[in-house]
Amino acid sequence: MIQEMAKNLVKLKQEFSRTYKGNSHIQEVIPLSKSNNFPLDDKHLEMLHSFAEKNPIYYNSFEQNIDNISCRVYEGDINEYWLNSISNGASYQPFYPTWILSAYIISLMAKNLDFKEVLDIGSGDGRIAYCAKILDLETYSIEVDESLVDLQKVITFSTKIDFNPKCADAVEFDYSDLELEHPVFFIGGLAQMGGDILASSIIDKLNTIPDLKKNIGMTFAGTYSKKYFPGTMAESMSEGGWKSIIEKNNLKVIQTITLPTVWTFDQPIDTPYIFTKFN
Repeated sequence: MIQEMAKNLVKLKQEFSRTYKGNSHIQEVIPLSKSNNFPLDDKHLEMLHSFAEKNPIYYNSFEQNIDNISCRVYEGDINEYWLNSISNGASYQPFYPTWILSAYIISLMAKNLDFKEVLDIGSGDGRIAYCAKILDLETYSIEVDESLVDLQKVITFSTKIDFNPKCADAVEFDYSDLELEHPVFFIGGLAQMGGDILASSIIDKLNTIPDLKKNIGMTFAGTYSKKYFPGTMAESMSEGGWKSIIEKNNLKVIQTITLPTVWTFDQPIDTPYIFTKFN
């Protein structure tokens, strides 16, 4: 069901990008009601819309029928936060969010894989942690950019969903204080844009916590766009650019799911999220 919903969202995004006539900096869609294509819990769907409605990065919305599905289109601008994130020396990638419904689907996958806690590293406006929280998972939203953490706190206050935003450098953070049981770490940033360094540093940190490593999952946002790779080497594109990190750390791929993100809106290839765990 989760994979089918992801495929349906990719199809919806492709149709939307083909017909979109606006000129906003970012744009995304959320269906207005559940359907066979998107069999979401009614309350969860309402809360996804609430996240967009209460999020200051979105300045406009309107209803549109896309591929025979009634949707609300949200238009926004992240330029201010993008500039702040690239000026932060500890940031590994500028703020470019996944779609809200994509965040919900990967959180649903995490729950389906029996993870108990979600740690969103480089969490931006906290949408993955928010979605995990409404799915009753324990969440930690870790972001180094203070302006983005302030944005998360605004969303937390206005939605009444506390997804636990923390302003911290994920490389320096002491994860042993959290008493994690069965966590999955979502790594913000493509491997080719510093995500590999971030992931390696966090894995090294987790290796110092006794008895935790065997229960940890790591989820990576990848890409198969050739512009991120030197030449056209198929080897370097394997696992969305994460193959070397996966092999080096003896990780096992347990699921891959492809979903729309802000940075793939005008591209034919969407973002693979690679779920792994330690062997």
